[in-house]
Amino acid sequence: MAVKDYIRERFFPHMWCPGCGHGIVLNSMLRAIDALGLSKNEIVMVSGIGCSSRISGYVDFHSLHTLHGRALAFATGVKLSRPELNVIVPMGDGDALAIGGNHFIHAARRNIDLTAVVMNNRIYGMTGGQYSPLSGQGILATTAPYSNIDSDFDVVDLASAAGATFVARTTTYHARQITDLLKAAILHEGFSVVEVMSQCPTYFGRKNRLGSAVDMVERFKKITTPIGSKAKREHPELIERGIFVQKETTEYCSAYDDVIEKAMKGN
Repeated sequence: MAVKDYIRERFFPHMWCPGCGHGIVLNSMLRAIDALGLSKNEIVMVSGIGCSSRISGYVDFHSLHTLHGRALAFATGVKLSRPELNVIVPMGDGDALAIGGNHFIHAARRNIDLTAVVMNNRIYGMTGGQYSPLSGQGILATTAPYSNIDSDFDVVDLASAAGATFVARTTTYHARQITDLLKAAILHEGFSVVEVMSQCPTYFGRKNRLGSAVDMVERFKKITTPIGSKAKREHPELIERGIFVQKETTEYCSAYDDVIEKAMKGN
């Protein structure tokens, strides 16, 4: 099956701004799914509200386009009812970690077999460029015209501390790595988080004078480095890319099956 067979071509051209990184994520995601040889009927994609969440409308899978921040709650219900399915949850930084933050940490704590893809463009793009929980201090936004004073979450640290058993990070510059990480995340039995640092030239880039979309993508190359690299030791400010957590432990649906079996036996 070709990659194009996984999309709903009738919904193109897409609604993303020119230069947005979400199209790169979609392309890399479809390549990962194609490489794994998954049929469309084996996949459910669940999204909330936001620029990133429009991905669920462009793929020819079973899909749910749900409430802002609640995608993981809906995805949990899907996975518990049909544990044999591969459930993928694309989210934005605000969707995942602002209104959706509670669902995020508890999905990680439960270790339910979902693949959460957090597209981190550090801004609320769809609703006008408000700052998000991942914007960071000193960032300009429509709701922070004199600069943001809030500290930002580190997605990797948060997911790891909450109990996610697969945690990775990359950027839209490293499109092939997105594909490799998503393949590993989908195959992993447990809660998987893949953070993709993505560019928003329309709001974040323009407001913070970061240049064009190309400039923003090239910046990801300059400010990141593979985990444990010599460059990281020499320049601690660099952001690491790769797989941070990959471990096997009891998956939630499997544990729930044990509860059902006990209940059926009357224990």
